[in-house]
Amino acid sequence: MKDELSEETLVQAPASAVWSAYRGLELGRLTDKLLGHVVGKVEVIEGDGGVGTIVKLTFPGTSGGYMKEIFRIMDDEKRVKETEMIEGGYIDLGFDVYRIRLEIIEKDAESTVIRSTVKYEFDDTKTELASLVTVKPLQTMAEEIGKYVSEKKYDA
Repeated sequence: MKDELSEETLVQAPASAVWSAYRGLELGRLTDKLLGHVVGKVEVIEGDGGVGTIVKLTFPGTSGGYMKEIFRIMDDEKRVKETEMIEGGYIDLGFDVYRIRLEIIEKDAESTVIRSTVKYEFDDTKTELASLVTVKPLQTMAEEIGKYVSEKKYDA
């Protein structure tokens, strides 16, 4: 089964500044700083933030849970970043494919829409997996990073 789930978050900051926060490895650094207690710790396993970079997110608490993802798309012109989970997390739960697509869309000079999309695939016999998919952590991340960029006048 293939499907996707998407959410749009409006933030009061220029698209160029929001993209600077989302592109490459900066998103991991900001996630650690702003949401480490909620989302977990991000560490770079391989790469410089471009396509092919692999990062590991270790979830907070004592569960030992983690996920590794690889950067598949990093498009500065379209302001699109796409990652694919390659180990742990949803893959360990039985998903065949789990991708996250982040699009930074300019609304006007001072506001931006962050579209967060999860694309996933799993065996048709495992329909219960669909109920596990959520964009809530991505929405929370968009809200917090949007606030941070807006308040800090983040450099584009």
